[in-house]
Amino acid sequence: MNRTLDALIRQLDLEQLEVNLFRGQSRDLWGPRVFGGQVIGQALVAAERTIEGRLPHSLHAYFLLPGDAEAPIVYQVERVRDGRSFSARRVQAIQHGRPILSMIASFQSPEAGLEHAAPMPDVPPPEALTPSSELNERWLSEAGPVPTQVSEALRAPSAIEFRPVEPQNPLHPSAGEPRQAVWFRAVDRVPDDPQVHRCILAYASDYTLMGTALRPHGRSWYQPSMVVASIDHALWFHRAARIDEWLLYAMDSPSAQMARGLSRGQIFGRDGRLVASVAQEGLMREVSRPGA
Repeated sequence: MNRTLDALIRQLDLEQLEVNLFRGQSRDLWGPRVFGGQVIGQALVAAERTIEGRLPHSLHAYFLLPGDAEAPIVYQVERVRDGRSFSARRVQAIQHGRPILSMIASFQSPEAGLEHAAPMPDVPPPEALTPSSELNERWLSEAGPVPTQVSEALRAPSAIEFRPVEPQNPLHPSAGEPRQAVWFRAVDRVPDDPQVHRCILAYASDYTLMGTALRPHGRSWYQPSMVVASIDHALWFHRAARIDEWLLYAMDSPSAQMARGLSRGQIFGRDGRLVASVAQEGLMREVSRPGA
């Protein structure tokens, strides 16, 4: 198995410290802060470890403090409710004695019911698109000198492969429509454990969403004039999917105001079925304007 993907799967396999108490390790992706998707994925694992026979259908999380990539994270689970069909769990992610994320997740016993779903957008297949890793190398070669932290971030090995439908150079962003679509999948085969696939999907759902709200303003994460961070994250699981098969992430941003941007996403399987829906609000504060 790919080493980076194997490390992610091991990272999601939390250590149980006590009843309702778990510990996970952190990984440095882009600097000293923990990637938000990691904390969401681990929090979901912690919640699922206290549930039997029910599947997660939604989670709602708030990022409270930046996570320290050099320190482990303790996950405290509160069993809020176990009803006849639904269960609720509240998870606190704690570092250095302080909560960095608070999440509540809801679980349901499987049952049949009415179904409908939004259609998948008509976009080119992933085989016709260039991987983000190749695009990043091209953009770095064309950019000239860039800060070491930026080049390391763009070249960092990832457990997830992305193929954007309409790529935008993050080093020289231009204003466009507040929407984008990206194909993604794990870089290697993942074990046949549905929980692992769900939790890696939750992890990956935080990767490209916030950038959608920056698109109409010609801004990106990598500009020193911008302070960008996730504030909250909501995810609804509709149907089962394999994370090692191509999924389409179709995103749009209906609003930005008061230095916050709202982004929404729909995740589709290759067969066109709607797998999950996502929403996130993020900080997009411009501390200095280019050329000012």
